[in-house]
Amino acid sequence: MRMKELPERTIVCLDMRGFYASCAAIREGLDPLTAHIAVVGNQERKGSVVLAASPQMKKDFGVKTGTRLFEIPDDPRIRLLEPKMEFFLRVSMAITELIAEFVPKDAVHVYSVDESFIDFTNVGLLWGDKETLITHIQDALLRQFGLPSAVGVGPNMLLAKLALDLDAKQLGFAKWTYDDVPKKLWPIAPLSKMWGIGSRTEQTFNSMGIFSVGDLACTDVKTLEERFGILGHQLYQHANGIDLSELGSPIVAGQVSYGKGQILYRDYIETDEIMTIILEMCEDIAMRIRQARRAGRTIHLSVGYSKTAFGGGFSRSRSLEEATNETLQIYKVCQVIFNDHFHNKPVRQISISIGSLEEESSMQLSLFEVQKWEKRRLGAAMDQIRNKYGYSAIYRAVSGTEAGTAIARTRLIGGHQK
Repeated sequence: MRMKELPERTIVCLDMRGFYASCAAIREGLDPLTAHIAVVGNQERKGSVVLAASPQMKKDFGVKTGTRLFEIPDDPRIRLLEPKMEFFLRVSMAITELIAEFVPKDAVHVYSVDESFIDFTNVGLLWGDKETLITHIQDALLRQFGLPSAVGVGPNMLLAKLALDLDAKQLGFAKWTYDDVPKKLWPIAPLSKMWGIGSRTEQTFNSMGIFSVGDLACTDVKTLEERFGILGHQLYQHANGIDLSELGSPIVAGQVSYGKGQILYRDYIETDEIMTIILEMCEDIAMRIRQARRAGRTIHLSVGYSKTAFGGGFSRSRSLEEATNETLQIYKVCQVIFNDHFHNKPVRQISISIGSLEEESSMQLSLFEVQKWEKRRLGAAMDQIRNKYGYSAIYRAVSGTEAGTAIARTRLIGGHQK
């Protein structure tokens, strides 16, 4: 497809800058641009991580998301605040309502708590040209909420998002066009800086001699399709700045999976304790995939070691012959991966995901697993009880041990205090 044939839309990707830290500051009557704020989940645990930091905190003390509580300097100017997810969500919804005063509601797609896509293509000229309207919205957000924002503008969702992430978050405003693709998009390296390309995909590209977005854009599309299927074709288009998805559609449809990540409250050393956390996470993922009436074949486990062990870890996948959404089957695969790659170091972070999804109805009834469907019905019954009465109404015994975190996390919103 030639560039002149591509649709010319005006898509905005709007990001509330330092949203969590800014909200926490406003709640305390502080200026989010000048206050030294760190949002910390549990201030009683010195190993707790900083969930958000104000711009001035990052500039003056080098404290940013992921910094440990014990690494924060003892300075009277610093304010440590708890995350109040219920409050953050209310502010996010109010922001969406304010944006809808300037554009039709169906032109707004909430991408995350602090980020939205807005389609300005068919918006009228009541407020002047489109860039003037964007400025009005940013000014209104600052006046009403005291919250600064950054805006990336592009002819599609992809270029708007890249303009935001790579330029606007530093400059406040950036606009990319198709003409900017060779000079702004193609030089991007490493590839994981490109939206939609994770570290594993980047490693595969590197093994093929592809190290920058420009390299990807110049690779024969048939080679990419042979290696990655439809995802290869999508990434080829994206490397050329082409994105034909509608507002709200997943930009990389081939990457849909169900997953969960967790930063642990403390270092976990004993294998039994680590496997308790992994089992709880498998339970959560299996419940969500069952509720979506889907099943997956590829299970991925990532384990991050503690800073006391100088970091590191491993990230591995294993595929099954038949798709599954059963908790214990997912857990057993994780167990195998863990046993093969664990180096007896203290663990501080765990992530699990299941991909290669298909409809649950396609699950085969194995001749060697006579209880397979009974297990599926048992899982569904547990899901129904939890949905009605909460997770703590029925749980595995290990969740009641000191190592378990699932019950405590049910009292949180988004992993944080309400």
